[in-house]
Amino acid sequence: MTKPIVRKLRCAVYTRKSSEEGLEQEFNSLHAQREACEAYIASQRSEGWVLVRDQYDDGGISGGTLERPGLKRLLADVEDGLVDVVVVYKIDRLSRSLMDFSKLVEVFDRNGVTFVSVTQSFNTTTSMGRLTLNILLSFAQFEREVTAERIRDKVRASRMKGMWMGGVPPLGYVVKDRKLIIKEADAANVRWIFARFIEIGSGTELARELAARGVQTSRGNRIDKKYLYRLLNNRAYIGEAVHKGDSYPGEHEAIIDRTVWDKVHAILTESPRKRSARTRADTPALLKGLLYGPDGAAFSPTHTRKGGKLYRYYVSQTVLKHGTGTCPVGRVPAGEIETAVIDQLRAVFRQPEIVAGTWKAARSQDEKITEADASLALQQLVPLWDELFPAEQARIVALLVERVDISTEGLNVELRVDGLRGLAREMLANNIEAVA
Repeated sequence: MTKPIVRKLRCAVYTRKSSEEGLEQEFNSLHAQREACEAYIASQRSEGWVLVRDQYDDGGISGGTLERPGLKRLLADVEDGLVDVVVVYKIDRLSRSLMDFSKLVEVFDRNGVTFVSVTQSFNTTTSMGRLTLNILLSFAQFEREVTAERIRDKVRASRMKGMWMGGVPPLGYVVKDRKLIIKEADAANVRWIFARFIEIGSGTELARELAARGVQTSRGNRIDKKYLYRLLNNRAYIGEAVHKGDSYPGEHEAIIDRTVWDKVHAILTESPRKRSARTRADTPALLKGLLYGPDGAAFSPTHTRKGGKLYRYYVSQTVLKHGTGTCPVGRVPAGEIETAVIDQLRAVFRQPEIVAGTWKAARSQDEKITEADASLALQQLVPLWDELFPAEQARIVALLVERVDISTEGLNVELRVDGLRGLAREMLANNIEAVA
């Protein structure tokens, strides 16, 4: 009597562990799962079960997602017809989500693949097996949700005690022994940021000043306006720990005192549009006291608002005293005239005779200075200009410009040679911090 031919069933073992803890050990949880599954497959050798050589392992990945490298390789092999049975130690190793598991079972059924759990024996090809599977999956999902709630409760309780619960520490702090410790070099910058914001009330201007000073984030990135406002609203700086919008006394030391914090937030509660308009209005006029009209009368800075926008002008004193029409050039837009003067200054810095004169003046202070040094110092001011905040731009213009005469025919800028030499000496003496 001949023995019936037993069809071989190719069995793939899938293993998973949620955390990376212990994976570095010579024999870890993944090995234990695989060993149990291989023993089960060996016990079914009479049924034609054979182990496939490929290993499908996911270490340190949650069962709440299907985005797992090992699982993706397994599903690809299932679709290619290379697997007949998927064997796991426990069903929650494959998935803890009922919805995700229904998707996996659908793939298995479409390809005629059976799913087997070593510790929970059932067959997914029968209705009873499916009922058992759904019950077990419901408990697995319940266990996952309870675990997540327990973790959230632990985090909340820790934050209520003021403990640091991980993540990127705020600028001004470093993490040591799971606690925030003040890093004085960065903390000094944080204190300056709060104090300077109280003075100018503008995040845009403050971000520009920080760029000029070379102040960066703890990761070495530029501090932009978005980062700046997050910093100004971070209650960690007043020694508090925040969880879900609620604040608790923190274990760490405060960098900012409460008085400074309250002043900053009094400014932040004001409309950004109002703060922006006031900042522009308070911006120093570059040509104040320097601009003169064709009749010799000085021009004064002024501004007006229309439709919520601010417009700056320079107006002749003749027009202010005697009315419109009394001066050929009665009023000029501030932006246009200031840009024209700055463009002329930039051109001056490139002229050889200016470089030579600056070099000679600088050599009287230091004989080691070369003409190339003088040229480089003047050239540095061109790219640096846009990074300077308005008060320093006004100071430099006042230092370099004697007067600006405007007429219907054009513009004439009269320079102060001593001022140019003085500025060059500042830069050559590495006093760029005083300028920026």
